[in-house]
Amino acid sequence: MEAFLFTGVFDLPWWGVALAALGLTHVTIASVTIFLHRHQAHHALALHPVASHFFRFWLWLTTGMVTREWAAVHRKHHARCDTPEDPHSPQVLGINRVLWGGVFLYVKEANRPQTLERYGHGTPDDWLERNLYSRYQPLGLIVMGLVDVALFGIVPGLLVVLTQIVWIPFWAAGVINGIGHYWGYRHWPTADASTNIFPVGILIGGEELHNNHHAYPTSARLSYRWYEFDVGWLYIRVLAALGLAQVKHVAPRPHLSAAKPVIDPQTLQAVISCRYDVLARYAKSLRRIYGEEMAKLRRISPADARALGRVKPRLLARDEKTLHEGERARLAAALPKSRKLQTMVAMRRELAAVWGRSTATREQLVRQLQDWCERAEASGIRSLAEFSQQLRRYA
Repeated sequence: MEAFLFTGVFDLPWWGVALAALGLTHVTIASVTIFLHRHQAHHALALHPVASHFFRFWLWLTTGMVTREWAAVHRKHHARCDTPEDPHSPQVLGINRVLWGGVFLYVKEANRPQTLERYGHGTPDDWLERNLYSRYQPLGLIVMGLVDVALFGIVPGLLVVLTQIVWIPFWAAGVINGIGHYWGYRHWPTADASTNIFPVGILIGGEELHNNHHAYPTSARLSYRWYEFDVGWLYIRVLAALGLAQVKHVAPRPHLSAAKPVIDPQTLQAVISCRYDVLARYAKSLRRIYGEEMAKLRRISPADARALGRVKPRLLARDEKTLHEGERARLAAALPKSRKLQTMVAMRRELAAVWGRSTATREQLVRQLQDWCERAEASGIRSLAEFSQQLRRYA
């Protein structure tokens, strides 16, 4: 009886079954991050039909997810990120609801016809999709369960398939969508609350680097700094070497040349393409000025220093749209204590507006950026003038 319950084609010890379960779930993770996320939702890479069909088939076996539904929900998340219309924002719904119930939020949004119609374009619509993958979603899980039981035995096989079924709903729908917008470190001052959970992206295929992704959503590579590792990018490089994938986009890296006395369209394009790098550098200048102003105010006006101290430097560098009412009030009370910081915050807002004005012509944007640089250099604020000179170097 024991042999019947615990023995399959492979008579593995408990740790062998555990390793097999982790290996199989890792294939599912790779399928989600490479196929569903980077290929289908964001078109960051092109996949050979062999690779594309393998990932689609494997996801049907292990998750039952429909490509169109997943892509549509994820695209809406980017379009309405951390607003009441975001399908799964912990900033709106609370971390516990998203972390532990993310899969239910996904299913709820995937069942909205208007979401699929608006955001589900460009996904597979062939015979297999219409007549098998979308039509018989639970069948794949049943087939996978029977295969696992045959390979590992009844009890180990059921544990393996249970692990496969639970892994993505918890780690992707819960951890990435929850913790990835709640806790972690940030390289880029995006308008949302996205964070990098951990610099080594293996457990969830590189999706741990979530702030990097929100800064550059069409990049096939989620790692950016030298100490970050994206295992999904490693797999994409292997697929590309085998002729099974072609990378279309990666995050731009700034190239600095000699400072131009007059802003031209090439400088404008470089600044817009590398806007998060620009804002990150501006944030460093803000922190430097903050430190200088705090030191000065402690000597000449301790009361003003206390008022300014209620505002942390990172708050100064955030997009105004991401601040809640209390943060706006603290900022409004503190900034009049320092003319330099008041100017720096106002100039940051104007700089961000350069790439936020979709109705302006390129010539108008070039003139606006040139005017911004001239006013920054005439402001009498050394850090701001130095930043303007650096801005002129983007090429």
